[in-house]
This record gives sequence, structure tokens and C-alpha cells, in this order.
Amino acid sequence: MDVIAIGMIQALVTAMGIWFLQQSLSKREKAAQRREQEREEMEYKLLTAVNASIALGEATAKAVQRIPDAHCNGDMTEALCYTTTVKHDLKNFLHRKAVEKIV
Repeated sequence: MDVIAIGMIQALVTAMGIWFLQQSLSKREKAAQRREQEREEMEYKLLTAVNASIALGEATAKAVQRIPDAHCNGDMTEALCYTTTVKHDLKNFLHRKAVEKIV
């Protein structure tokens, strides 16, 4: 009888240990998922901020170029061309990544 009781106690302790381990792993997995979602949201917001900065820079450069007394040199034109190129490169990169995710 004592052997059966000891076996039952061992089984109970083992089951409780496994349950505790599962709970611990579940909490870690939920925390990892939450961190991943926060990282994705941060990257999205950073990308949005970059796009807004590019749009503001383009609008400012175009507005300054229209002012007759501004005396824009070639640097403004080059910067505007570079910004447009970077904007299109970023858009193309994001489109490629979107297609990779879909396929």
C-alpha cells in the first residue's frame, strides 16, 4: 500500500511540475509575441515618420525653388532628385517585401 501511495505522490508532484512549466512557457511566449507586435508597430511608425520627412523635404524644396529671389543652386535640385530616388527605392523595397510575404 505504501508503494502505491508513494507512486501517486510522485505522479502528482510530476504533474504539478509539468503544469507549472507549461504556465511559465506560456507566459514567456505571450511576452515574446507582445514584444514582436510592439517592434512591428515601432517599425511602422518609424517608416511613416521617414515618409512624412521626405514629403516635407520635397514640398519645402519645391516651394523654395519657386521663389524668384531664393537663388537656388544645383544643390537644391540634386537633393530633390536624390530624395525622389530614395523615396521610390523605399517604396519598391516595401512592395517586394509585401509580395514575399504574400507568396
